[in-house]
Amino acid sequence: MTRLVLVHGFTQTGRSWGPVLEHLPPDLDVVTPDLPGHGTAAAVRTAFAATARGLAVRGGRAVYVGYSLGGRLALALACERPDLVAGLVTVGATAGLATAAERAARVASDEALARDIERDGVDAFLERWLAQPLFATLPRGASGLAERRANPAAGLAASLRLLGTGAMDPVWERLPALGEELARNGTVAHFVAGGLDAKFAAVAADLARAAGPPARVHLVDGAGHAAHLERPAEIAAVIAAALASVDRGGDGGGDGPTTGRGRRPARGR
Repeated sequence: MTRLVLVHGFTQTGRSWGPVLEHLPPDLDVVTPDLPGHGTAAAVRTAFAATARGLAVRGGRAVYVGYSLGGRLALALACERPDLVAGLVTVGATAGLATAAERAARVASDEALARDIERDGVDAFLERWLAQPLFATLPRGASGLAERRANPAAGLAASLRLLGTGAMDPVWERLPALGEELARNGTVAHFVAGGLDAKFAAVAADLARAAGPPARVHLVDGAGHAAHLERPAEIAAVIAAALASVDRGGDGGGDGPTTGRGRRPARGR
C-alpha cells in the first residue's frame, strides 16, 4: 500500500488534516507529522532544508501532500529526493522567492511577526493572522482555532524564523528537472489553490508550467487560501487521484476540481 504523508501549514498541526481524511479510505497508511515548533514537535528547532530531509526520513517513498508551509517543504523534498515521491500534491504553496532582496524582505517581515507572537501571545496573534484577506472565506468553525492556540509562542516564532518563505532556498530553477524525473517515473504533480485565492492560483499555474507535463493545476471553486479546510472533499479527491495514479502505474492522475493551465512562471512569489 502506498504511504500518504500529509504536511500541515504554519500554526496548524498534523491533526488539521482530519476533515480531509474523512473523505479518504480508512485503511490508508497515513503519516501526519507535526512540524518543528508545532504540536508534539513544539520544542524542535531545525532549519528548512533539514526539516525537508526529516520528512523524507520519516515518510520514505510516499505520496507527499503539503499545504502552504507544508507544500514548500514537500516541493523541496521532491527536488532533493524525487525517488521518494510516488505522488506530489501542494495546496496554496510556492517554490520560494527568487531574489535575495525578496528573501531578505520576507525574513525581516517574518522577524517582525515572530516578535509580535512573543510580545502579544498566541491568541492575539492568531486573531490578526486569521483576519488576513487570505482567510476571508474560511469559516471560523473550520479554522481549527483551538488546535492552533495550543501551539506555544516560542515554537511559532521559531517556525517563522527557521521555516519562513525567506528562509527557503527557492527551487523554481529545479522544477523542470523535477518534472522530467517525475514523468520518467510515471508520477503526476498536482498543484492546487483556492479559486478565490488569486495570488496562489497564479502560483499554482506557474509551478505547473515550470514542472511541465504531466503536472496539473486544480483550482477549488469558492475556496480561499486554506482550501483543504474550506473544501476538504475536493482536496481529498485530488489526493485520491494521486494515490490511484500510483496504483495504476502513473497513467495521468484522474480528474479533480476545476483545472487550468498556466502563464509564464513569475518566480518571485
